[in-house]
Amino acid sequence: MSDDPQDGRQATMSIATAEPEPGGGAAFAPSYVFALGQIVPRFPTVSVEREFAQAVGRGDTEGLTDAQARHRVLSARENRYLVRQLCWTFVIEGLENYVLLPKDPGDYELLAEAVRAEPDRNDLDVVIGQLGPAAPPQVCGGLTLPIVFFDQLYSFDRDSLLSAIPRPEGEDAPSEEQFHATAGELFDRIMQVADNAGVTGEHRALNYLASRYDAVYTQTARAHAGNASLSSVDVRRSRLAGVRDIVDVVFTYTHRTTDVVDKYFVRVDVTEEFPFLVTKLSPFYER
Repeated sequence: MSDDPQDGRQATMSIATAEPEPGGGAAFAPSYVFALGQIVPRFPTVSVEREFAQAVGRGDTEGLTDAQARHRVLSARENRYLVRQLCWTFVIEGLENYVLLPKDPGDYELLAEAVRAEPDRNDLDVVIGQLGPAAPPQVCGGLTLPIVFFDQLYSFDRDSLLSAIPRPEGEDAPSEEQFHATAGELFDRIMQVADNAGVTGEHRALNYLASRYDAVYTQTARAHAGNASLSSVDVRRSRLAGVRDIVDVVFTYTHRTTDVVDKYFVRVDVTEEFPFLVTKLSPFYER
């Protein structure tokens, strides 16, 4: 068996994209991933690590930190072969969850762009793709994490995301500082949902809303301005779900003085790889 990590990548890609044989039974039902975390490169072999060190030595890295030197080397076009040789892991809440491989080889550039010159604990990456088999040991230095063959990958930092959310207007609108704090609290709450690896429909819906839907932050800010707290975030299968996989995400707000409860919900379709809104945020009434 070859020790080349590229061989392992080709083998796993073949497993994930193989067409079912005629008469072979039910078609394979793919599992999709929409996850928030951090992309962390690793050296799969000693030889790749030494080759990277030589590339650093050839570059103009004097006075740079290790992170800055790594960023400069991996950003250089002539070193793109190293990007393809590295193992790219996806870390959620401090735990390595996946090995990332692009469906299109041209998307290795997205992995290189995810390497920050000045990494921060608030850095976040979003990966959207299809869950594959466990990686062969040679792909990532013995790690046998599940592979995600990604179609889309983008990076941002928590503060930039929150700053880009429109602040409510009006006399009772919160200050910019208070709104930022409220939005950050909601984002962190969604991120800390137990075992959110971005695979189940419920978790994919939450991650989609956290990264792409401003209205949930605006509503939470309005609730805080009215002396109410976000008491729960629940995800349940929608009563409208039939052949589609549709979930209702319900946000419950409880008044801090009167204990009066208000609920709002947003309906998300998570049937396929890319979640989308079915119903915008609106009042929710129990039936």
